Amino acid sequence: MKYDFDLLVIGAGSGGVRAARIAAGYGKKVAICESDKVGGTCVIRGCVPKKLFVYASQYNKMFKAAKAFGWDIQSQFNWSTLLNNKNDEINRLNGIYLKLLSNAGVELIKGHGSFVNAHTVDISGHQYTADKILIATGGTPTIPDIPGREHVITSNEALDLTELPGSITINGGGYIAVEFAGIFNALGVKVNLVYRGPQILRGFDDEVAQFAQQSFIDAGINVMTMTEVTAVEQDVDGYICKSKQGDIRSEQVFFATGRQANTTSLNLDQVGIKTKPNGQIEVNREQQTSLAHVYAVGDVCNADNLTPVAIREGHYLVNRLFNGGDQYPDYDFIPTTVFSQPEIGTCGLTEAEAKRQYPNVQCSTSTFRAMKYAMSEVTEKTFMKLVVNADTDQVLGIHVVGADGGEMIQGFGVALKQGLSKTQLNSTIGIHPTSAEEFVTM
Repeated sequence: MKYDFDLLVIGAGSGGVRAARIAAGYGKKVAICESDKVGGTCVIRGCVPKKLFVYASQYNKMFKAAKAFGWDIQSQFNWSTLLNNKNDEINRLNGIYLKLLSNAGVELIKGHGSFVNAHTVDISGHQYTADKILIATGGTPTIPDIPGREHVITSNEALDLTELPGSITINGGGYIAVEFAGIFNALGVKVNLVYRGPQILRGFDDEVAQFAQQSFIDAGINVMTMTEVTAVEQDVDGYICKSKQGDIRSEQVFFATGRQANTTSLNLDQVGIKTKPNGQIEVNREQQTSLAHVYAVGDVCNADNLTPVAIREGHYLVNRLFNGGDQYPDYDFIPTTVFSQPEIGTCGLTEAEAKRQYPNVQCSTSTFRAMKYAMSEVTEKTFMKLVVNADTDQVLGIHVVGADGGEMIQGFGVALKQGLSKTQLNSTIGIHPTSAEEFVTM
């Protein structure tokens, strides 16, 4: 049977765009459909605009630190300026993505895609056939089904608020919640960070999470653990979050309580594509769904909701399909960063994870005040931790809470993937004076 395309990609985010471009480069006829701007969550309403907001908010601390170094800076923040410049940058990046697709010969079809049958996708009323189909629709924020949920914003809306609120209640304890708590707090907003569990940053190393939580408190964030928001009510001054522990009032309410796969309108049941209970698509090592010619990459099918993971999955997939490749993504030792304030960088196992897998685990930690703040009124400290298999000397995990933690952890991630030992780490001469040198002396 002759199809319209060799490959049809549903969703023009990072993973989908990479797959489409590479496949077209192999001489395949490729189309990609998208109902929004090209670039996906990361470029439009995720990591890129969020990181721009992080940069904007960090200047507050920099100005404070600058006084001790002889600078007298009179500063004033303008939210509208940030918002407009952010939008300009997102539009610029969107243009780059469009050009990349065009230059590669990929046909961009505007509209929402859903399955008609195993080889046919309906896109805004027009039907297209393809030999192979890739689902790369990503994920979206979820809001619990509680009274007043219509009053709540998510990370999508937080990046486009027309005015900076005087106060905000952020419900959630994961990386999105703490990142936005840091952004708003540093911009002068009174922040309540509410989490139903005993400790924020569940899944991170316990000492890392505890140190980070205390750092957020020290920075002025009102962290409220063991507090579950059961309803949201509107009043004349803003909103009231109801909980058994009492009312929490603020001008804005932001829920960061998880994300779900964008699968509900794909009509997957029509063609028998299986999904997990959480809505994510089931895939095997080949990224195949329950239909052998339909594949999925990125947030729509896996737990590692990271842009580089989606890109790697998409690239390797089409390389195997159309170029005889044999590479598969390696999900061990993926370095990750939480762009909180202070920043968290982590790679490998936590102490608890290591102790579940190995009988003899040793950990080294260090806490210090970074030199850049030593003379200033900024009291923020840095925490570092190594997790080591004492029987083999292999470094199993490396963690940092502090300025530039993400920049530090990228290089160490390379070393951990190569089987870095504690002896090798300690034999490396550090760069002085830096915070990162602490890792080679611990």
